[in-house]
Amino acid sequence: MGTTIAITGKGGVGKTAVTALSVLALVEHDWRPLLVVDADPNLNLDAALGMSAQDTVGAVRERASQERGATQSGMTTTELLEYRIRQSLVEGEGFDLIAMGRPEGPGCYCYANEILRNVLGRLSGTYKGIVIDCEAGLEHLSRRTAGDLDLLLAVSDPTVRGLQTARRVLDLVGELNTSVGEAKVVLNRVRGEPAESLMEAAERLDLQIAACLPEDEQLAALDAAGRPLTELPAESPLRQAVANLVTGWLSKNGIPSSE
Repeated sequence: MGTTIAITGKGGVGKTAVTALSVLALVEHDWRPLLVVDADPNLNLDAALGMSAQDTVGAVRERASQERGATQSGMTTTELLEYRIRQSLVEGEGFDLIAMGRPEGPGCYCYANEILRNVLGRLSGTYKGIVIDCEAGLEHLSRRTAGDLDLLLAVSDPTVRGLQTARRVLDLVGELNTSVGEAKVVLNRVRGEPAESLMEAAERLDLQIAACLPEDEQLAALDAAGRPLTELPAESPLRQAVANLVTGWLSKNGIPSSE
């Protein structure tokens, strides 16, 4: 199985932007092919990457939960679910995207979730790595549909309250039956140097600050216009900072590119 990086954070902190820029940096670093998982029900990652996910695993799972047993095609429900999940993959340049979505109806999804874990496990074996844009509730981590993690990045805004939320998120991860190699905090939308009081708060909360990402007016303009983040120039300080973060972690841990 490839190396797995998950990115989480409360709504509005720029988690999906950090995820999208991480994917672009890893592909440019020739860490490919990647499996990119949009586990946030809001489904913004495809647009950020200039793609369009037409189907979600949640919708596939909903349909499969109504089709237990043999199907008209002669496939079992398990085979049909695996086939449809693979069909839902969206191909990008150096990566494939799968959108998890959410169930569209009531009922228990334990059976379909078990199949989903197995499918993602088999899919992951064909990729160099996996990048997951988590929802704030960490549902897929708690259900272990995402498997174990090598790196978890909790994105926070540059405030003490934001750091406190990041601490709670990391504590929640610690309570789950999920193995995490390293867990770090990323401060996003930082103007200049972070305040000394903020860094002191991080130390009190026992948080490792992996990076301080600068606020970027170009990214804000792209968001306002509904444009993908792939249009953010390579020389953007934000794009460079994210690239340094993820490729630096790979180098530190001796994880080579695909070359």
